[in-house]
Amino acid sequence: MENFKLLNIENSLKNSLSKMNFVKPTPIQGMAIPVALEGRDILGTAQTGTGKTLAFSIPLINRLILDKNALALVMCPTRELATQVMEAIKSIISDKINIKTALLIGGESMQKQLRQLSNRSRIIVGTPGRINDHLKRKSLNLSATKYLVLDETDRMLDMGFTPQIEMVLKYVPKYHQTLLFSATLPQNILRISERYLTKPERISTGTPSVPIAKIKQETLQVFKENKYDELIDQFLARKGSILVFVKTKRSADKMVKRLKEEGHSADAIHGDLRQSKRDRVINSFRKGLKRILIATDVAARGLDIPLIQHVINYDLPQVPEDYVHRIGRTARAGSDGSALTFLTSDDRSMWNSINKLINPNYKPISSSSRKSSNSKRRDKRPNNKKRKFREEKKLNFNDKRKSYRKGRSDKEPRVEKKDFSFKSKKKLFKKKSLKSSGYTNNPKYIAKKPLESSSSEGERKSFKFKRNKKFKNRNRRPKNFTFKKHSKKRGFS
Repeated sequence: MENFKLLNIENSLKNSLSKMNFVKPTPIQGMAIPVALEGRDILGTAQTGTGKTLAFSIPLINRLILDKNALALVMCPTRELATQVMEAIKSIISDKINIKTALLIGGESMQKQLRQLSNRSRIIVGTPGRINDHLKRKSLNLSATKYLVLDETDRMLDMGFTPQIEMVLKYVPKYHQTLLFSATLPQNILRISERYLTKPERISTGTPSVPIAKIKQETLQVFKENKYDELIDQFLARKGSILVFVKTKRSADKMVKRLKEEGHSADAIHGDLRQSKRDRVINSFRKGLKRILIATDVAARGLDIPLIQHVINYDLPQVPEDYVHRIGRTARAGSDGSALTFLTSDDRSMWNSINKLINPNYKPISSSSRKSSNSKRRDKRPNNKKRKFREEKKLNFNDKRKSYRKGRSDKEPRVEKKDFSFKSKKKLFKKKSLKSSGYTNNPKYIAKKPLESSSSEGERKSFKFKRNKKFKNRNRRPKNFTFKKHSKKRGFS
């Protein structure tokens, strides 16, 4: 299909499309719209920003024009995406197409939504949580649903909406047309398609995990403590609107507060904001009143703002697939865009996972090469104070040693160090002679001379004390054994 005029749709719908200047369809629109008009189920995957909303909106409106009693239900993961889908549908519906709509999302007045439903709205767009609330209240009746759309299904499943989606599908009649669109196609989506889709037509344009070719992707190696300063430098160096992604809601609020104090035009969007506040933030950014938008991953999917020229990943996403959706916020509808990612030492594993998703042939850096490169850089670290102190202490000791050697006279004998290492056990027993080193008062032993060892130097002396036989018989021991030397000095009166 090369032109919207060639479509087999109602004339009122063709006129509204021509007024919106929709002439040439995108690849996903050209492939999906003819199949959907035939009434067949669709399992579609396409890159973000390729016009999936219009791909299911045109057949939806045409079906409701033909069948005055039919109802259409569109489920989206986030409030922002649901609001955007509703705006796109309303833009197509002209005055001649009298179809009423209802937007069922959290954060908005329940009374307002009840009034919309009471007006017999035939196009229902909402999030799974609020749709379930109305089903429990019995304010929403899905028995006439003939057209069901699950938009950004992978995101809904990631956010834990699987039980709520299945609960909604219980209220939908068995015979209806289902269009399931997703940016990626994991295994859990295939299981849902097998359960709820009837012989779906598989439609895919491009590789879902590969970012749009017109996005200029860059990375910047930074230290954690320098990330904010680098971000400010990027703000000053770039022109146009900038979308910055952070990890948590708290960090988004803190960053916006600091930027406003420094005079920057910035605002934040995350899940804790009320819907009215979120709408004001997006509208001010869309109109160009705010240049910088700090966002969490709640804005990564479906946020269609043509003015976004730069996307900066201040923090890496929790899931690799979210990187593709983040940078897909720029380069919308064929325009150019740039994406910058800050990388710290802690982001290596996640960055490898992202590159594997984008490029299947990507080879991560091995840990051995990383260790060798770190060892080479170790001496060049600027702030290792303990290492510096050890080196200075070693140098001072060597200088003192050299000065001591120079000051000593050459005539002085050099005292050699004794080697106290025990090389072998034999050296301990090498003795030329046995000398008596102890003291005794035995006169028989004093008169004797020390015996010279007859053993050679290499032999070990045997120390066996032979028993004296004369001491065995106590009668042969000398009876008059006295110390005459000391007895004279002793006198008794």
